[in-house]
Amino acid sequence: MTDDAVPHDAVPHDAVPDGAVTDGTVTPSTVRRHAVAHPKRPRVAVVSLSQGTRPDDLRRGLDSVLAQQGVELDVVCVGNGWEPTGLPDGVRTLALPENLGIPAGRNAGAEVVDGDYVFFLDDDASIPSVTFLQDAVGRFERDPSLGLLQPRVVDPTGAANPRRWVPRIRKGEPDHSSPVFSVWEGAVVLPMDVYRIVGGWGAEYFYAHEGIELAWRVWDAGRRAWYAGDLVAHHPAIDPARHTEYYRLNARNRVWLARRNLPAPLRPLYVGSWAAIQVARWWRHPRRLTTWFAGIREGRTTDCGPTRPMSWLTVARMTLAGRPPVV
Repeated sequence: MTDDAVPHDAVPHDAVPDGAVTDGTVTPSTVRRHAVAHPKRPRVAVVSLSQGTRPDDLRRGLDSVLAQQGVELDVVCVGNGWEPTGLPDGVRTLALPENLGIPAGRNAGAEVVDGDYVFFLDDDASIPSVTFLQDAVGRFERDPSLGLLQPRVVDPTGAANPRRWVPRIRKGEPDHSSPVFSVWEGAVVLPMDVYRIVGGWGAEYFYAHEGIELAWRVWDAGRRAWYAGDLVAHHPAIDPARHTEYYRLNARNRVWLARRNLPAPLRPLYVGSWAAIQVARWWRHPRRLTTWFAGIREGRTTDCGPTRPMSWLTVARMTLAGRPPVV
């Protein structure tokens, strides 16, 4: 990677801690900087993860971030098995030597940026309002109980928006805001201290359901995950089942979610309820179910990584807020 990947004047010289060392896989200013207090303009760290397969979408998303008003930005594009090139000025780059999976790639990006808040944006998503980040920060400042925010997701072409983009059982109107217990991961804002307390994204998942764990751990940290129906992100309406490993990872990660995050008595209830849901959905598609139940077996027999069961108080809070962690 060449030094001209990012302008040298894009970051103040004193932003790099004394003695910091880069390993040759990052641009000169990629090392973590110390958070700076901005009483009038909060600092937002932005992580965009890409494999370089959607350059036009990536550019559109980064341009929408750089157009944000009322905030200070610290933006990095993480190449997941790709060396980012051709990016706008003001975006630093971090090249990972191989595809580490979506959650691990996001975590890697978060390690080299800092701010009062962190915003994760997929490479095929964008934010149409130039005050999106300022408005999101305002929600947190007005309501300190919030620990995570997901906006309403809209396909900008006018295609029908998938119901899964509204992450609640009773979907209701998409512009209605509410507490939630899972998130669509493509555009998510958290206070940086909350992100660090919950331990970031679950790297072991690789793909699928890492947003459920993140939301659960925000609740377990004493905060609330929030769906903001009045804030909008753009994203194309595409089928997640296009990924060849979708059905297997969907099932494996359901089991891992339970093993990693739930008290022992709730784990079979959670997995069992989702098994019943999938049978009801896919009983006419036996191949899907065969793959899905193979994923369930894999989830039971393989290492799920570190466990961190939520407290029974968190279970009670989630239940009172509308969704016990058994479905």
